[in-house]
Amino acid sequence: MRLEGKRAVVTGASGGIGRATALALAREGADLVVHYGRSHAAAEEVAEEIRALGRRATTISADMADAAAIQRLVEEAERALGGLDVWMNIAGADILTGEGGMLSPPQKLERVIEVDLRGSVLCSWAVAERMLRQGSGCIVNMSWDHDAAGTEGVIAEAFSATKGGVEAFSRNLARRVAPTVRVNVVAPGWIETAYGAGIDRGLYERVASSIPLRRWGTPEDVANAALYLASDEAGYITGQTIRIDGGKVMG
Repeated sequence: MRLEGKRAVVTGASGGIGRATALALAREGADLVVHYGRSHAAAEEVAEEIRALGRRATTISADMADAAAIQRLVEEAERALGGLDVWMNIAGADILTGEGGMLSPPQKLERVIEVDLRGSVLCSWAVAERMLRQGSGCIVNMSWDHDAAGTEGVIAEAFSATKGGVEAFSRNLARRVAPTVRVNVVAPGWIETAYGAGIDRGLYERVASSIPLRRWGTPEDVANAALYLASDEAGYITGQTIRIDGGKVMG
């Protein structure tokens, strides 16, 4: 899945799934803009890893809940790369750990709507406009497997409402911008990010045993699916969602 010379942006690329995705794209030949929110040092580390692979990398910070910051991000990324071939909206609000975990349920809902849904929509609109003028491009948005499978809990309900909106938006956008631009979605299930690393070991094992493939996914599992959607091998795929969940969606 070579992406030699492709110009790609990954939001939320300073860690977790975003970091794994940025590095996967670079290994296949893409030049990158590494977007981050507040983790400047971590973003620079990712950029250095990309440069060590022989690719160009620029770091840009932007608050994905701020419409003006999103517009600035798109403009700066386009200037830095000389065009936009691949855009991946991986950034998401953390409402499970740290300060985000202390928010009330209504505050958590507001935060994920601002960042995960509204941020993805605004990024996609701005990027799609440029890709249409350019004559080609690919957008990959991030959803969540549980919006289809369903799971208990107020926080899960907030995530599902938001991520279900990302999927519905992406299908509609894919129809509007075809055949010039492809728009697809990756929907991870239980992935070993900061949340998975910090939970009770008993719960961790129960989750793993409930998954047909009997393990949690890794950021690289998600990155590989996103990489495929960005590649020419996926040139006949648009408006689709790939669920990276080890078969959990089967029930």
